[in-house]
Amino acid sequence: MTKKVKAQVTAPGSAAEKGPAAAEVAQTGMIRARVSADLKVEAESILNQMGLSASDAIRMFYRQIILCNGLPFPARIPNATTRKALRDAEAGKNLTRYADADDVFRKLGVKSGQS
Repeated sequence: MTKKVKAQVTAPGSAAEKGPAAAEVAQTGMIRARVSADLKVEAESILNQMGLSASDAIRMFYRQIILCNGLPFPARIPNATTRKALRDAEAGKNLTRYADADDVFRKLGVKSGQS
């Protein structure tokens, strides 16, 4: 018969190393954010499939901010042309429709790999 042993690895100097009370105190910072209900439901559905809570994801995001010394993805302010294109696309204006990928390549003057 084998005996199961539960091991826990803690970082030196971490709250977990200092004991359960210190670990509990370390997790008491609160963050409140307003997001649309649809965004919350969709994001939490994905997180649940990954076995994560919203709090887990926020902790991971904050850890990545620290590791990257900034946002863990590029965040840029779009220029005026891009902002107008985004507004137009959201409004369904100035859109070009294509029959298929070959049609796109043809209109761009690019030879597709299938022709």
